[in-house]
Amino acid sequence: MRVKKQIQKKADIILFVYFLALIFFGLIMLASASSVIGYTKFQDNYFFVKRQILFGFLPGLILLLTCAKIPYEKYKKMMYPIFFGMILILLAVFIPGIGQSFNTGAKSWIQLFGFSFQPAEFAKLGMILFFSAYLAEKGRNLMNFKEGFFPSLIMGMIPVILIILQPDIGTVFILFSIVFSLLFIAGAKSSHLSSLALMGIIAFILLIIAAPYRAARLTTFLHPELDPLGVGYHINQAYLAIGSGGLFGLGLGHSQQKFQYLPEVHADSIFAVLSEELGFIIAGAFLFFLIIIAFRMLSVSKRVNDPFGKYVVFGIVIWFMVQSFMNIGAMLGLMPLTGVPLPFVSHGGTALMIAMGAIGIVLNISKEST
Repeated sequence: MRVKKQIQKKADIILFVYFLALIFFGLIMLASASSVIGYTKFQDNYFFVKRQILFGFLPGLILLLTCAKIPYEKYKKMMYPIFFGMILILLAVFIPGIGQSFNTGAKSWIQLFGFSFQPAEFAKLGMILFFSAYLAEKGRNLMNFKEGFFPSLIMGMIPVILIILQPDIGTVFILFSIVFSLLFIAGAKSSHLSSLALMGIIAFILLIIAAPYRAARLTTFLHPELDPLGVGYHINQAYLAIGSGGLFGLGLGHSQQKFQYLPEVHADSIFAVLSEELGFIIAGAFLFFLIIIAFRMLSVSKRVNDPFGKYVVFGIVIWFMVQSFMNIGAMLGLMPLTGVPLPFVSHGGTALMIAMGAIGIVLNISKEST
């Protein structure tokens, strides 16, 4: 008789601890960076961090633990409900009275029953789950342009086009990066990918030409000193904050730029405050920690035999890393300002909750990689 041994599959606990450390570090930085603006607007130094905990961390923790227990294969069976749900929620921003801009210029928010959230955050995870399942179904047909690559590209670009119409160029770049990367890891031909990359560059140039303010942002990125009190103000104040931190920083809570000099200290500019208060060494260690997390997740993706699980983890890595380095790159003057928040650190309950749900899915998939 054969003796069958039941092996208890366990999630990657080290990866879970890494993410918890990142989230708690983010809450500490948010509490410090948002203290002044919180008191100025709401007479509460901890207004933003309280909201982050109540509407982001706590529901996110429930979502993480739930997703960690749900077998990830179920998302593959629900690929089309996920896709159509994602499309409907992205279309909802164009409905009068529901879609809101909140002075950002982009109609990228939904407000219902007193609550507001960004559908694009749901779209990032929904896109990864749907497109991973779609590419897993295509398999070797992806090498064929007519039967595989082109239909896949059309399905992947539908959410991207809806985000362009808002318009939210930062999110467009993130979703396009996800689509491109998943096509690459799924085995699309290099010639097809090269053509797609060229089309992306052309589309980016056309988007800049279509809106003068985007051209102004690009000019500011290249020469922020030309208009230090106008369009160059934000990036110049970020430079000042980062430069003031030196090697060891001014100390946690001692930022000067958060006293209403640097815009969006609790959101897009939080890395500049981090660098000012904690210094170059800790900021560099933070970047290194993000890379460690990325490699840990990539090792999970590499060990999973199921193409769907492999693609999902890889897509989530691309999402987190591209968005992180878009935010940090903008603060360092390496990229134009796009209004993209720093994952797990910037204020945003919806963003944190969905990102924690994505972590739960990765942890469930990691059970199959052991």
